[in-house]
Amino acid sequence: MATIVGWLLAGIVLLLMAGAGFWVWAIRTQSVATLDRIDAFYTSGKVEQSAPVAYGSLPNQKVVVARPLGQAARPRPVVVFVHGGSWAKGDAADYAYVARNLAAEGYVAVSAGYRLVPGGEFPAMLQDGARALRWVSESIGAYGGDPQRIYLMGHSAGAYNIAMLALDPRWLESEGLPRSLIKGAIGLAGPYDFLPLDSESTRNAFGGAKDLRETQPVSFAGADAPPMLLITGDADQTVRPRNSRALADALTRAGQATEPVLVPGMTHGGIVMALSRPFAGDGTVKAAILEFLAAQEAAAPATSSAAIQPGGG
Repeated sequence: MATIVGWLLAGIVLLLMAGAGFWVWAIRTQSVATLDRIDAFYTSGKVEQSAPVAYGSLPNQKVVVARPLGQAARPRPVVVFVHGGSWAKGDAADYAYVARNLAAEGYVAVSAGYRLVPGGEFPAMLQDGARALRWVSESIGAYGGDPQRIYLMGHSAGAYNIAMLALDPRWLESEGLPRSLIKGAIGLAGPYDFLPLDSESTRNAFGGAKDLRETQPVSFAGADAPPMLLITGDADQTVRPRNSRALADALTRAGQATEPVLVPGMTHGGIVMALSRPFAGDGTVKAAILEFLAAQEAAAPATSSAAIQPGGG
């Protein structure tokens, strides 16, 4: 009997290992829709997910909203997630698993898309990000979210997008939004200091910019930046950890003390896989994110609705 149980356990381990390998392949090839469907088995019945909602007239200008089931006593804090894909691939609906897993932790979460290359070259991705934030600010109350408690999060190219929205006030101002709208920003394996343009993806997305320094998040690090959490894997060969170190150092020099979080053995795709239910691993990535969000909520003025913690209904 013990031998049979042992073989069954070994089979389960092999299946999980094969599944993890499949997820790595899927992230690399942007077959994320399959990943989203797998994750849905874990989160179904716990959260409610919207159909894609347009914030503009173009196909990628859409958002998907996930929220906890049941009514909360007060509006919940909001996290807006922006996907990666070298500014050329990805879809908000395919990354709904990130929003669902945040919703399972008590947040109203939004997966936001943006125009992609070709057609989405700088600054289009930032214009779309600001436009999506305007939609969130105006509409998230209908989903139980608090428009005064908005946090940004992005992976890879999406981490670049949210860093620029948080650091360079031009983009929010273009949509009539105050910089104070963003209460905090979380970058996962983001490119923040990538001159000269030495890859096809960066040349395609930024090669037409008049002033390349104006495309770099490190150029806008200032003491008035919102709190930022910069997480990266020390095994990331796609976007090197030096990007997170460079932005953290620039923010610290400007007076906004920031320390990057380096996750041992974590790869570029693995860091966003860790936001799924089946491949959260030891929970390091999710724990860092939730601790950061909780700290910002706890630091909010007691008279503000931001003092309400996420969680129960």
